[in-house]
Amino acid sequence: MDIRKIKKLIELLEESGIAEIEIKEGEEAVRISRMPTGNAMMVHALPQMAPAVAPAEAPAAPAAESVAKPRPNEHVITAPMVGTFYAAPTPGAKSFVEIGDEIKAGQVLCIIEAMKMMNQIEADRSGRITSIMARNGDPVEYGQPLFVIE
Repeated sequence: MDIRKIKKLIELLEESGIAEIEIKEGEEAVRISRMPTGNAMMVHALPQMAPAVAPAEAPAAPAAESVAKPRPNEHVITAPMVGTFYAAPTPGAKSFVEIGDEIKAGQVLCIIEAMKMMNQIEADRSGRITSIMARNGDPVEYGQPLFVIE
């Protein structure tokens, strides 16, 4: 993995305030984690076939704290990566989706910017948006709930 990419990951970690990030690119992987004191950072090069590691205990995002467990008929769409959440394709444009919208599987719900790349996040099933748990421009963490579909 290119050292410039690792430096960008460290900058992303510092800007977002998250505790840990793990990126896999082909056979290479890197995990960057803050020390418990929050003052220093460590970069760990992982072996090729590293086992899955449970995420470190980090303060939960405010949106995640206020979310109740989904009901049986609800499906939660979570962030597939760390980055910045954007509800619309461009500043000032209409949001991709709003609460109450009927959506179809494969429909774009939002964009997550990670390392200067705009990643469109699509619905994995059809339904109706009942909740949007991230605000435009907010940093999001891997696995953070973004949308609830009924």
